[in-house]
Amino acid sequence: MLSLFFKEVNAFFSNLSAYLITSIFLVALGLIVWVFPGTSVLDYGYADLDPLFSYTPFVFVFLIPAITMRMVAEEKKSGTWELLKTSPLRSHQIILAKYFASLVLILFALLPTMIYYMSIVQLGDPVGNIDSAGFFGSYIGLLLVAALFAAIGLFSSSLSSNQIVAFVIAVFICFLLYGGLGALAALTTGQWAVSLESLGISFHYEQMGRGVIVSENLFYFFGMTLTWLIFTWILIGRHE
Repeated sequence: MLSLFFKEVNAFFSNLSAYLITSIFLVALGLIVWVFPGTSVLDYGYADLDPLFSYTPFVFVFLIPAITMRMVAEEKKSGTWELLKTSPLRSHQIILAKYFASLVLILFALLPTMIYYMSIVQLGDPVGNIDSAGFFGSYIGLLLVAALFAAIGLFSSSLSSNQIVAFVIAVFICFLLYGGLGALAALTTGQWAVSLESLGISFHYEQMGRGVIVSENLFYFFGMTLTWLIFTWILIGRHE
């Protein structure tokens, strides 16, 4: 299992597209947080990083499927998937190895954004005047969103041997769960609206952004992530 994990990580870092994807992600966030009018924290006059946490999930909708789309689809296309399935590894070990590898890659792309926090700490008046609880609550929420999107991306990659198809399916599901359900909830009323909104990722993510991490939100993210991993396990384990 560890050998497959390191194989996935090495395959990512040995590919030029990996650095291109990460660079585009960081440049896009940098422009949103520091440059673009209307979202730049320098225009607000407040020591916070709301633009970072408001827009990063939407960037994740495209970034994470781009990272995960090859993990199973490429194996199927190249013919190595059958060899992997006949190896001593069980289906759940294959899934977990690829899933944790995707999390490492996402963390690699996300960690440089901690520089933004240190910058805002220094720019505060006085220095350090920032809502750290809100920041780290949002950051934990961002990691949980990324973990859920990675599980969805892995599931989508298991559906097709075509990476582009896997990418499109993952983008659609991630966008639907993050923003689509909330938009549908706004069009309805009563219990339907409450149920649709509570099923959406943004509802729980925004609650964590207030700096209060409650068990309900953690259960939602862990439960949804586990659900998509189980879907993937069922999908790739059918012929085992």
